[in-house]
Amino acid sequence: MSLFGTDGVRGRANQYPMTPEMALKIGKAIGFVFSNHGRSRNIVVIGKDTRVSGYMFESALVAGITSMGVDALLLGPIPTPGISFITKNMRADAGVVISASHNPYYDNGIKIFTEEGLKLNDELEKRIEELVLSDEPIAGKTDRIGKAYRVDDAIGRYIVHLKLCFPEKETLEGLKIVVDCANGATYKVAPLVFSELGAEVVAINCEPDGYNINEGCGAVHPEVMAKKVVEVGADLGVAFDGDGDRAIFADEMGRIVDGDGVLAICGVEMKRRGELPKDVVVSTIMASMGLQRVLEENGIELKRTKVGDRFVFEEMERSGAILGGEHSGHVIFKQFANTGDGIVTALRLLWVMKSTGMSLSQLVDRWVRHFPRVEKSLAINRKIPLEGTDFGKEIERIGSDVERLAGGRIVVRYSGTEHKLRIMVEGEDEDKVKYYADALVEIAGKYLS
Repeated sequence: MSLFGTDGVRGRANQYPMTPEMALKIGKAIGFVFSNHGRSRNIVVIGKDTRVSGYMFESALVAGITSMGVDALLLGPIPTPGISFITKNMRADAGVVISASHNPYYDNGIKIFTEEGLKLNDELEKRIEELVLSDEPIAGKTDRIGKAYRVDDAIGRYIVHLKLCFPEKETLEGLKIVVDCANGATYKVAPLVFSELGAEVVAINCEPDGYNINEGCGAVHPEVMAKKVVEVGADLGVAFDGDGDRAIFADEMGRIVDGDGVLAICGVEMKRRGELPKDVVVSTIMASMGLQRVLEENGIELKRTKVGDRFVFEEMERSGAILGGEHSGHVIFKQFANTGDGIVTALRLLWVMKSTGMSLSQLVDRWVRHFPRVEKSLAINRKIPLEGTDFGKEIERIGSDVERLAGGRIVVRYSGTEHKLRIMVEGEDEDKVKYYADALVEIAGKYLS
């Protein structure tokens, strides 16, 4: 039985694996694994988004961590990349985020960072998983029990770090920005960062109540932000997801700009300025044909990985790239962060606008290219292999047809965070793209229902 998905442990609150009992065991396992650094005092920082179940899981994790003689520093609501930064900044042994990212409020999850602010590798995940699922309890020592502390200045530290991602003598004066915080973890940080840099900020969905995170807003529903941009005459808008590690944008005309658009705009500008080592950008199998063509035309290689910003980062490490990301809006600027950070992404895109003197719509018209694309998610009851089965053979057949008849490609994969099959069809012929997407849904329903 696997505990970790593509982005930590995730599920519906109060259902396996996201129960207080499991969170207690995970806390004990974290305390055990990360207390072996030879230090007299071990520390784990804990942050969360705004879900009502965050209180429950925070308490359970603290009980487990402190039972192993490790101190817990509680940061409260703060974006996931903020935990990555604070873990390293405070020289903690590990960091924990309680969040289910873009999922509805009734889901929650637990992500773990190493002392370097990096997501766990397979070896560490396996070690923690074995401890949690073992029939043998993890025993603490009676003479070594940790304490829990609230940290009040974590957001301030993170804001200072974020502002250093923008050139020191530059400001955002004269720009009007719509900021949609999805009633999530960025609701305090994001409006402050942009306003302190001089922008006029129109903040929306910044009133979390524990239940409204991602509800009809944020990066999951960027059309809300885009409509507001046009309504108030803003220069651009940015919508974050619930934990703040992804960002989706809109230009002044209300056109949506996703992660591929950001990678194209920033990648080309970074190369022009001599700031793109080895002329490489990393993305996933979901990266669009448009992104690949724009990069290739500008002498930039696109390397693809499995879906997940962890895999993007690992390839960036291997290839020496400093820019990578995902279609969904996770973008990693490695000189500033070890993980996707929506606010950093916004600041770097704003810097391209400032440095080129171009509006976002001008940058989009120049560097963003779209091909017809259909994405579908299908709720499933079971998972069968996508290779070496009749189902897999039918997928391969359609993939060949799409390449031959629609000038495109398909991606069919299981979600790593939900019980869903993800289907993407992209090509030059819109009618054929829609046709083959529907055909894949029909085939999947036959095999997976």
